[in-house]
Amino acid sequence: MNFELKPLALEQLSKLKTDALLILVSNSFGASLANSATSGNPLSALIAQSLKTQQLESKAGKTLLLWNALGLSANPLILAHTAGSSSKDLRQALSSALQQLKGAHAQCKHLTVYLPEVGDQKMQTALQTLADSSYVYTTTKPSAKASALIKITVCVPPVAPKSSEALALDQAFKEGVARVQGMAFAKEWGNRPANHATPTLLAKAAQTLSKYPRLSVQVLGPKEVSRLRMGSFMSVAQGSDEPLRFIVMQYSGAPKSEAPVVLVGKGITFDTGGISLKPGAGMDEMKFDMCGAASVLGVFKSLGELQPRINVVGLVPACENMPSGRAVKPGDVVTSMSGQTIENLNTDAEGRLILCDALTYAERFKPRVVIDIATLTGACIIALGHLRSGMYSNNDRLAQDLLDSGERSLDPCWRMPLDEEYAEGLKSNFADTANVADRSAGSVTAAKFLQRFVGQHNWAHLDIAGSAWKSGGAAKGATARPVPMLLSYLLNEGQEVHRYPSASSAGALRKSTLAQAAQKTTRKTRAKA
Repeated sequence: MNFELKPLALEQLSKLKTDALLILVSNSFGASLANSATSGNPLSALIAQSLKTQQLESKAGKTLLLWNALGLSANPLILAHTAGSSSKDLRQALSSALQQLKGAHAQCKHLTVYLPEVGDQKMQTALQTLADSSYVYTTTKPSAKASALIKITVCVPPVAPKSSEALALDQAFKEGVARVQGMAFAKEWGNRPANHATPTLLAKAAQTLSKYPRLSVQVLGPKEVSRLRMGSFMSVAQGSDEPLRFIVMQYSGAPKSEAPVVLVGKGITFDTGGISLKPGAGMDEMKFDMCGAASVLGVFKSLGELQPRINVVGLVPACENMPSGRAVKPGDVVTSMSGQTIENLNTDAEGRLILCDALTYAERFKPRVVIDIATLTGACIIALGHLRSGMYSNNDRLAQDLLDSGERSLDPCWRMPLDEEYAEGLKSNFADTANVADRSAGSVTAAKFLQRFVGQHNWAHLDIAGSAWKSGGAAKGATARPVPMLLSYLLNEGQEVHRYPSASSAGALRKSTLAQAAQKTTRKTRAKA
């Protein structure tokens, strides 16, 4: 998908050469047109008349499709109402309009969108929604290429060239385009069938990113991983004929003295459950079990496009989880890279077994923050559904930063507990830890397992099992979440390096915060008395 930014006045849109024209109409924009409908601009008059007659209802997401509009080169013209122009209203209006365009004009290759009111947030929301709504998977479905949009031109009201407003708008556009390019890369590899996205092919996809300045990629195979003593990772891969790959990506946008943020993505390219075999129904969707890895690749593509001032490391342990005569068995005990032994009580809890070795490997980069991303547990879907990703962290400041980044990018998460008592169920009679506890709070105990391998690093775990893909129907496919959240977080970090308190003091900090809140409540109670 190609995006273009073009400053144009509303009256200039009439002669614009494009297959279809989409104009967003807000309450304030509509009111301004009502006062200028007799100015001689037929497009202004048409919009004002549509509002006056309520052909276009003043509610977010309401649209009006017009064919052969007088004086317009574009055909059709779509008007979409954004009501109060919030990010959610904007997303709803664009999604509705693109859905109507798909049904009415499948051969549209060039769409022009007019945004009468712009800003950083609105620009990036618009670009992300346009990309999501127009996305078509084509790699193993060549027939779909005929219905794919090729170009979207985003038109905005003109501002003074080289003014602060123009520069900010241009930067927001560049960041938005880089974000959707990263999301498209993540969707591509998330959506590919497992035979088109093996660990080897995923590693080759990562290597294509080394074309960007400041970005390097190293791929380790079974021999190198064995020398690293990643026994937990290797145990998951041993049942498959496909060789494992450990992908190490480094983006160096800041001086070496600045500690990096490390992103660790779960790369199970297909998950049968191993010997603890999954039910057959819906097992095809286990190609999405590498969406954590895909999101890390997507973030690195965006970083390559933007070249921000920050150091980031991406780690992707990639393998299949298959049943065979060589596969790890329930009850087997394996030794992780950290030296901790693990009793594998359920071979379908394999994601944490490959992540734990990657988390140990992350220590060599002396990171300031480690974030792992994984389609880890069905229990997280039960807890949060498909709207918010589950987020766990040993650092309050880091947790808040991720929450804020998710809200800014319309990619929300929700903080979940990490109380030490949840780890009780992971105790084993035969190893340092078991890989599963009982079914209660399953997403929490999975996070507690990973926390054993983090040490004192500032760490967050994102369980994206409910948000990484959509099941069934026309919308079935990868969502590329949490690429928007992670990129928003990293760009914010690049502007201001946050000095997080160490993980060992995070608990004390939280207790201190709670104690202060309790004291404040006590003082209020005494004052009332």
